[in-house]
Amino acid sequence: MKIATYNINGINGRLDNLLRWLKTTSPDVVCLQELKCENKNFPEQKLKDAGYHAIWQGEKSWNGVAVLSKNEIKELRRDLPGEDSEYTHSRYLEVFTFGIVIGCLYLPNGNPYPGPKFEYKKRWFSRLLAHGKTLLATGLPVMLVGDYNVMPTDLDTYKPEKYRNNALFQEEIKTAYANLVSQGWTDAIRTLYPSKRIYTFWDYLRKAYERDAGLRLDHFLLSEYLAKKLSSAEVDKEVRGWQGASDHAPVWIQLSDKPLAKKTTKAKKGKEEKIYGIIPAENRHLLDEAEKTNMPTGLKPMKATLVDAPFDEPGWLYEIKWDGYRALSYLSTSGTSIYSRNNLEFSQFTSVSETLTDLNLNAILDGEIVALKDDGTADFGALQNWKNTQRSKLIYYVFDILWLEGYSLLTLTLANRRKLLEKVIPKAHDNIRISEAYQTSGIDFFEAARRMKLEGIIAKRADSCYSADSRSREWLKIKAKRRQEVVIGGYTRNEGTEKYFSALAIGVYDARGILHYIGKVGTGFNQNSQKELMTEFEKIATSRCPFEVEPDVDEPSQFRPQRLGAKPTWLKPTLVCEIEFAELTTGGKVRQASFKGLRADKKPREVALELEKDTGSIVHEVALEHDLKDSPKQAKPAAAPTPKNGKALKTTGKLLLDGTSERQEKKVNGHLLKFTNLSKLYWPEDKVTKRDMFNYYDQVSPLMLPYLLDRPMSLNRFPGGIHGESFYQKNVRETAPTWARTMPHANEKGEEKSYLLGNDRATLLWMASLGCIEMNPWFSRATSPDYPDYCVIDLDPDKNTFEQVIQAAQVTKAILDAIDVPSFPKTSGSTGMHIYIPLGAKYTYEQSQLFANIIVRQVNRELPKFTTLERTISKRGGKMYLDFLQNRPGATIAGVYSLRPKPGATVSMPLLWEEVKKGLKMRDFTIFNAIDRLKETGDLFSGVLGKGIDMVHVLSDAQAHFS
Repeated sequence: MKIATYNINGINGRLDNLLRWLKTTSPDVVCLQELKCENKNFPEQKLKDAGYHAIWQGEKSWNGVAVLSKNEIKELRRDLPGEDSEYTHSRYLEVFTFGIVIGCLYLPNGNPYPGPKFEYKKRWFSRLLAHGKTLLATGLPVMLVGDYNVMPTDLDTYKPEKYRNNALFQEEIKTAYANLVSQGWTDAIRTLYPSKRIYTFWDYLRKAYERDAGLRLDHFLLSEYLAKKLSSAEVDKEVRGWQGASDHAPVWIQLSDKPLAKKTTKAKKGKEEKIYGIIPAENRHLLDEAEKTNMPTGLKPMKATLVDAPFDEPGWLYEIKWDGYRALSYLSTSGTSIYSRNNLEFSQFTSVSETLTDLNLNAILDGEIVALKDDGTADFGALQNWKNTQRSKLIYYVFDILWLEGYSLLTLTLANRRKLLEKVIPKAHDNIRISEAYQTSGIDFFEAARRMKLEGIIAKRADSCYSADSRSREWLKIKAKRRQEVVIGGYTRNEGTEKYFSALAIGVYDARGILHYIGKVGTGFNQNSQKELMTEFEKIATSRCPFEVEPDVDEPSQFRPQRLGAKPTWLKPTLVCEIEFAELTTGGKVRQASFKGLRADKKPREVALELEKDTGSIVHEVALEHDLKDSPKQAKPAAAPTPKNGKALKTTGKLLLDGTSERQEKKVNGHLLKFTNLSKLYWPEDKVTKRDMFNYYDQVSPLMLPYLLDRPMSLNRFPGGIHGESFYQKNVRETAPTWARTMPHANEKGEEKSYLLGNDRATLLWMASLGCIEMNPWFSRATSPDYPDYCVIDLDPDKNTFEQVIQAAQVTKAILDAIDVPSFPKTSGSTGMHIYIPLGAKYTYEQSQLFANIIVRQVNRELPKFTTLERTISKRGGKMYLDFLQNRPGATIAGVYSLRPKPGATVSMPLLWEEVKKGLKMRDFTIFNAIDRLKETGDLFSGVLGKGIDMVHVLSDAQAHFS
């Protein structure tokens, strides 16, 4: 019997993930926490359709718990005995199912510590202690399962020192948990893993999951009778890596039908002998970094990001991009199953699966199944029709290994995974081959692939971990031929043609799920393939056009000015094919497109236009991130304390825009604001929507508004999200609402314009509604436009590591400290840092720029190897630009607490100088964790608007110090 617990952290927002996990793992009972939905919105029917009865109690914004079971469930109680009038939420549900009493609980978080919430947490725990004693006294088989928000020991956190002041790690709480266990309960996970770090929750920091920066918060406590049946337990860690996942992963235990005898060490030794028989002694140390797990199921492959050009860069491996079917194979000695990238089983490739079984391995491999012509090139059409024709040689090119004989290899580097792969796959094999990885020039390798008429190449960071079901920037693909998967929405027949059809009408989906027409493909077919396609088309013909706007399929072009009398037949959008094409026109249509074959391994709704990203920026950004990865000797900066004068951020816990409606109207500061297209993905890779952006700015507004008040704003608009077209708007004379405050000004032609002034919460949210992802205020206010409130030094890296940015910031501070000048740092939210110096609106922009110039020149003298004062990018030689010229009228940079239009949904975050040290990352602060941080730190930037420096005195000191 399999029983699981899962802090879902919003059941309706993560329902697809929950259903996917239930389908692939099929637990008998599941305890859920943090439903965050009202009782009426609980998805009972969808869970029933998945085979589960459910009992739940929920609330709109807070916690909520539920129990799912494949058997009938009897409710026993909905709360712990005893009452508490403060912070009472849905936290405990007790049921009877499968002959077991199960208490599903969410123990209050208790942060901030110390404080009322922590005191409530202790009181709640005392009620649990009393009830636990009562439950054991009944003699029934019973368990207490859920999110305890307790790390019982140092072994339950990746960094004990980080959590010393956290409510989850206080001695009173750890003692309470120990007292609960001592009543006669068995901690299932710790019993099975007495000395191993097992994590169920991962920190909010960017890439925390990939670095295994985790905690053990989700616990099973079993009565004695059930403890004797405990056979195994695991964390389905890969679920944490799914798109839009909760910060917790599902945890499960397995109970046998009868009490178990104690396991012998001999059996364990025998299992180890098998893996050691496979892996040579010189490679066994690689398994020290691997986690012991049962074979996972339902994995989806790591995908590569499309970029526009090959490159040469140390630390990258280069492979051929095969033109076939991506395939994950699950090998066992009893048989092998092969699955597509969408978990559809490839049952037709029996020759490959039988050969894999003959390897006598228990493993999961990642690779590409390819049909080869006699000349060694791929024949995608032959692969597509393999089941019927089997006319080409079938090869499974393996390039990765994800699990091996009880060890998960996902967290090992690619280089180490390949070392293990090369030991388990025979070098000479008829239809199983390792896809070679080359340490060479990426540019030369690409040219060779192009000459060989291959599809392209894949570049992979040698030190990259395997991120299942994600599109990674650590794997890049460069295509020698432009290929695109498209949805077939119809076909056309020209007047007088004898062919089955003349062309296919094709399209792609956008983030909203709308199918857009991108042109026609009229070549790549022969009579047989057209006949086969028509057989499929006849099954899905429809009178309704599937595209958002019905296209003119006979539209003339500059290459074909005459109409051909083409008539469309529309099809239901259920078929996906792959095309090769020359280019995309400015109107978004494919040109010179050729049909390559159907793609049964791709779901139509996943087909989106794949646009090439700039190679240089992607490679540089990935390099910076890897330079900054935590090593075991590096400690993350401690959480910053609240400054004495810092205004604390308080939120109601209620979001401005909740629910799933695409359009909402809200009254803010007495003004009616309209919010539309709320599900539009502004940060597609991170699944962050317009709704998320509005809610962030609404929550952060109490701290942000003092830095916008009375300041002219440059509106940097991204109406299509971070990857769409963007533009600056300064004049709002005709567009601003009547209630908005503006500052009139005349341009050089004498035309009257108006700047929007930051004023209140309504103004901030109106700017966001225009697509202003980031907020860009002037350094001065409308009441004193020529006198900035602060001077800014902008550390703008080129080919620098972020550690060099930190070093430059530390040197800047030391220089300012030497002349008694206060300074306030913040991350830029991109790749650099900003250092603010208060001026109190007492000096002109020219004076501010002069002062900044003096400071950065001194920084450059001390760090000449990697900093420069050269403004022209091409002349910087890859060095960090120490920008002092931002201090001029009308110039703006991303304001404090502003979101940035960068992958990761980063935030420009104020820091304490104590945090500006090795281990700080440019992506530590994002939309996902900023509000939680600000509740703890308050406003660290308030001194920027305080009393300004005495510049005359300071310049005199500077001359004495630096002459």
